[in-house]
This record gives sequence, C-alpha cells and structure tokens, in this order.
Amino acid sequence: MITLGILIPFIGTSLGAGCVLFLKKKIKPSVEKALLGFAAGVMIAASVWSLIIPAIEQSSHLGRMSFFPAAAGLIIGVVLLPIVDRITPHLKLGKTSLLALAVTVHNIPEGMAVGVIFAGAIKGDCGVTLADAMALSLGIAIQNFPEGAIISMPLMAGGKSKGRALFYGVASGIVEPIAAGLTLILFSLVSPALPYLLAFAAGAMIYVVVQELIPEANLCEQNNLGAFSFAAGFLAMMILDVVFG
Repeated sequence: MITLGILIPFIGTSLGAGCVLFLKKKIKPSVEKALLGFAAGVMIAASVWSLIIPAIEQSSHLGRMSFFPAAAGLIIGVVLLPIVDRITPHLKLGKTSLLALAVTVHNIPEGMAVGVIFAGAIKGDCGVTLADAMALSLGIAIQNFPEGAIISMPLMAGGKSKGRALFYGVASGIVEPIAAGLTLILFSLVSPALPYLLAFAAGAMIYVVVQELIPEANLCEQNNLGAFSFAAGFLAMMILDVVFG
C-alpha cells in the first residue's frame, strides 16, 4: 500500500506527459503560445498553493518569522537557475529545457512531502492516518497531470520527437517516488528542511515563468492569447490545489 501511494504522483505525471501521443506531428504557433501561457499559469498557481503557502504553514512555529524559510528558499531558487545556465553554457538550456528543469526541481519537494506524510502515518502518533497519506498522494497525482503535459507538449513543439518528448515528461516525475522513498528512510533528518525546499522549487519555477514562458507566450498576433491561456492555467491549477491539496 505504501509503495503504491508513493508511486501514484509519478503515475499522474506520466499520464499527463502521455497526452503528447495524441497530438498531430506539428503544432500551430498560436497553439504553442497558448500552451506556454497555460503552462505559465499552472506553474505560478502551483508555486503559490503547492509550495509557498505550505512552506509558510510548516514554519508556523516561528511565529512572525514564519515567512523566513519561504523567503530564503524562494530567493535561492530564483537566483540559482540563471547561475546554472551561465556556468553550464555547453548545455544550451532553452525555454523548454528550463521548463523541464523547473518542473523536475518542483517535483522533488513534492515527493518529499509525500514521504513525510507516509512516515507520519507509519509512526502512528502524528495524527495522520494511512488514508490521509493516500488522499494527499492522489491529490498530487491529479495536480501532476497538467505538469506532465506542459513538459512534453512544448518539447514536441520545439522539434523533439513524440517519443523523446514523452520520455522527458515521464522522467521529470521519476524524482518524486525517489524523493519520497529517501524521505521515508531519512525522515528525522530531512523534514526540518522541507519548507526551504518547497520555496526553493517555487523560486525556480517563478524564474522560468517570468524569464521564458510569459515573454514567449505573448509573441503572437493574438495579443490576448497569452494572457487568456495564462489565466486558464492558473485557474485550473488553483482549483486542483484547493480541491485536492
């Protein structure tokens, strides 16, 4: 049961990435821009509801300083990606590569969160049941569905084959069960750092959205397309996070 619970979020990402198999060989530029705008909205909403707010809530014992872990992690996340891009120019990270990297980074603390709640359920004295842990895992899986899609689809639009785009989408999610398993084993060591890691992932995603996705989504004849698709992505992810978070 625990193994299944840890794997459920990965299954959600994989199913989302599989959406690329149903696309035509070529994506129209306007559709690509809409996908990028939608991806930007999804990532900003996920950053707020799945990462920053939980990071602050998990630091509530700090009182008025409960914002500090979230603020510190956010700053590090925003600063780190451009540094990585600058010191590894041979990788030539484009917008789709940065998008995949940001979502992968975001999946690590999500996997850790799953590991933490399953560890609490096993421990038995944390007020968390196995049903609670399974519910969280299923909720993250549902949230991961659009995240898998927003990796594989832009990659195919950028010239990757369907198989390669699917591979990268699925690969972005494999870090979740790995992180969950390691957290389950090293629960006492890892759990104090979780608020920082959650906010770090949010910072990485926000950087990609502001630097790459929003400008690219607005480079089209339909000037409102990027804004409308961003709003649609934000709304969809907000609803998923609130309903299943």
